[in-house]
Amino acid sequence: MNFTQMHERLRLELLRRIQRGSVSVSLLSRQTGLAQAHLSNFLRGRRNLSLDALDRVLGAQHLTVPDILPSTREPQFLTLSGENTTVPVVSHATALFEPFIRSSAVQSVLPVPIGVLQSIRAGVPNVRRSWQRFVAVRVPVADALPMEPLVLPEAIVLIDRHYNSLEAYRPSRPNLYAVRQRAHLTLRYVELVSNCLVLRPYNLAFPVELIEVASEESAGNLITGRIAFIVNGL
Repeated sequence: MNFTQMHERLRLELLRRIQRGSVSVSLLSRQTGLAQAHLSNFLRGRRNLSLDALDRVLGAQHLTVPDILPSTREPQFLTLSGENTTVPVVSHATALFEPFIRSSAVQSVLPVPIGVLQSIRAGVPNVRRSWQRFVAVRVPVADALPMEPLVLPEAIVLIDRHYNSLEAYRPSRPNLYAVRQRAHLTLRYVELVSNCLVLRPYNLAFPVELIEVASEESAGNLITGRIAFIVNGL
């Protein structure tokens, strides 16, 4: 890993922490003594940090260089047999913010035929190429209701985190996405209108919602991934 790549991985980690609400630019400024404008430019990819500033940020956030190095763990899936693999079932927060799935974050596993995963086409933006691609989450009752009967309470959905493009995966069929609303994961059909993401439920008894896309943010950053398939009734 070179110096530029290290900066990029630190930037992404800080952005994830800001999205979670565990740190802010103003708090990081107070912790490190660096100007907010300087930190904002770094977070927006407009400049890098000096070695001294890098050390200050790492120390303030209790990070070490190995914490931001690429994962060297073996594969994202545990082989069950010659034909099946498993996808980790994780919390919504882990699916939203964690590029690599730690073993301690795995709640259970979802068996999936290898051929199914290999056949899923990615839509890979640069920022997600290093992320573990497939994760699954369980959908609680409150989150399932707007998508019933397509998604039933306690369903498990498989998320392709390498597909956050708004282009249709299949012609004439809308994509179902896992979307980040603040720190919450929401399942919705999505389209971009002006500077807003329009979130549409399957169940018309629920309202359409809007998420404003900030000027410094892309719509794709708010999309965790495309729902590749749904398992109801597990």
